[in-house]
Amino acid sequence: MSKKSEINFTVSLDENHIPEKIEWAATDTGEDELKDAKAMIISLWDAKENNTLRIDLWTKDMMLDEMKHFFYQSIITMSDTYERATNDKAIAEEMRDFGKMIGEKMLDNKK
Repeated sequence: MSKKSEINFTVSLDENHIPEKIEWAATDTGEDELKDAKAMIISLWDAKENNTLRIDLWTKDMMLDEMKHFFYQSIITMSDTYERATNDKAIAEEMRDFGKMIGEKMLDNKK
């Protein structure tokens, strides 16, 4: 039998169903303690529908600057993942360049 691993998310909602707290745990971390997060983006590939499914959640105490940083880092890490998955270095670098450009625009908007 192959090994199985679980990733669990617990989202606490307020009376208006707005996330107040996001916690997660994974069986392969070797830790029993839940870890806190302020935001998450989960993308799943539905092969039957040939479509991407996603879950985007963030807590109401996530600050705008944190959200911008989260998106910048997500774009950069998606570029790394794309390169590992496809070995397409050229497109991965273009994605990184796009991420850097967006990051600079986010910083300019703070001024």
